[in-house]
Amino acid sequence: METDAAIRADVAEELDFDPSIHSDGVGVAVKNGVVTLSGHVPSYAEKIAAVKAAERVRGVKAVAQDIVVRLPFDNKQDDDEIAARAVNVLKWSVGGMPDLKVAVDSGWVPLEGKATWYFQKKGAERSIRQLTGVVGVTNNILVRPAVLPSAVKQNIAKAFKRNADLESSAIKVDVDGSSVTLSGKITAWHERKMAEDAAWAIPGVSEVHDNLTL
Repeated sequence: METDAAIRADVAEELDFDPSIHSDGVGVAVKNGVVTLSGHVPSYAEKIAAVKAAERVRGVKAVAQDIVVRLPFDNKQDDDEIAARAVNVLKWSVGGMPDLKVAVDSGWVPLEGKATWYFQKKGAERSIRQLTGVVGVTNNILVRPAVLPSAVKQNIAKAFKRNADLESSAIKVDVDGSSVTLSGKITAWHERKMAEDAAWAIPGVSEVHDNLTL
């Protein structure tokens, strides 16, 4: 079992290793395997990259972040400029979502609307957080159910069976409408991510509740 000190050292090294992150302004603390990131970075994309870097480290159970986005002066944009670029990038990146609404408040972008697939919801957020001037994104896009709950559960079971790492796992799947709950015990952090991805990949899934334990 990794100690907190070892995890902290590995997370700091992973942040330094990732060329997309200015790690000098990021602080790392670890308690009982839970990593807390603090400090500041010059873009929202780097904030997300820092969290993902910490999640990659062995022994990490969860990541909390208190990172603040401090935009360089030459990267600050008016809200109307950010909104106009957001509309354009969404039009090309997620195949067009007519129900999607974009508003910007002091660089923070709340996304509202409906999507047929979860990948559209996540794709919209990914596209927005790369824009210059954005300091945060709130993703309120709803995924509309497209299939019966029984079909969702069957498809998730098939997805798990196709994956060698999850084939013999003790993951339980419960479906309520378009909401999926995963429970049971896993042996490594990456299994949680694969289980969530398998659930989200099913058409019609609007929520995934992760009750998995290490």
